[in-house]
Amino acid sequence: MDVLTQYLSLCWLQNNPLKLPRSVSFLKQNLLFYFVVEFFMQTNMTDDPIDSFIEVTLETLLTFVFIGVLLFLNRMLYAYIQVMTAIIFCANVVGLFIVPVVAWLTVSEDILSYYLLAMLLLWNYVLVTYIFKQVLAVNIPAGMVLSLFYFLITYFGAFALGQLL
Repeated sequence: MDVLTQYLSLCWLQNNPLKLPRSVSFLKQNLLFYFVVEFFMQTNMTDDPIDSFIEVTLETLLTFVFIGVLLFLNRMLYAYIQVMTAIIFCANVVGLFIVPVVAWLTVSEDILSYYLLAMLLLWNYVLVTYIFKQVLAVNIPAGMVLSLFYFLITYFGAFALGQLL
């Protein structure tokens, strides 16, 4: 429970991922939850569970590769577990809020649900920017650019690769 509260503070931009505990089991638990939530959302959008499974698998693999390459280039591979856990955990926290909003959006298509979804996606972007800023010791614009590349490569890259398969 202590690990959970320490990582939860990241969602309020209050902790440095490099100072958080390294826990492979916590990463595995978060990865499982992440995969289930992403699969649910992807299946909700496409109505094809096989394509959704492939795309979420590609997205997860691209996340692992992107973080690995980023940390390798900055000679920080020692922090791989903490950074991966931080990225996945923050995505899970935001995902907890996104799932009911997506359900609401699917049922009602209310304009407020679109605004709320946009705010939650912005929160996820801010969290990833904050993590990159803290880990790589870069300024906010550099963190924003890295976050943009992260989202483009993982989400749109997975979509493009999924279309090729």
